[in-house]
Order: sequence, then structure tokens, then C-alpha cells
Amino acid sequence: MSRMITSILMIGTLGYFGYRYRYRLLNVIIGTGWMRRLAVGSVMNMPGVKDKMMQSMFGGPSKW
Repeated sequence: MSRMITSILMIGTLGYFGYRYRYRLLNVIIGTGWMRRLAVGSVMNMPGVKDKMMQSMFGGPSKW
């Protein structure tokens, strides 16, 4: 029982500090070249994101 409570508190604490310092963490992650490439590649592989981005940059009929 105490192990479960400890796990919940640790996850909560990590979540709190992750949320509080989210912009600093994002700057550290995006500041690294290979991490930036990995993050952009992951976002562009999501369904629909690439199409919406290309339409907003280069025009064409918008689905929004």
C-alpha cells in the first residue's frame, strides 16, 4: 500500500514540475539538433497535420 502511495506521489510530483517548467524543458529538447529533427518528423507523421500545414502555407481550399 505504501509503495502505491509513493508511486502516485512521485508521478504527481514529476507531473507538477514538468508542467511548471514545460517551456524550459521544450527549449532544451528543441535546442538539440537531432531531437528537433525527431520532434518535427514525429509531428509531421501524424495524420492530417502535414496536409493542414501545407494548405495553410501554400494556399488552396481549407478544411478548417
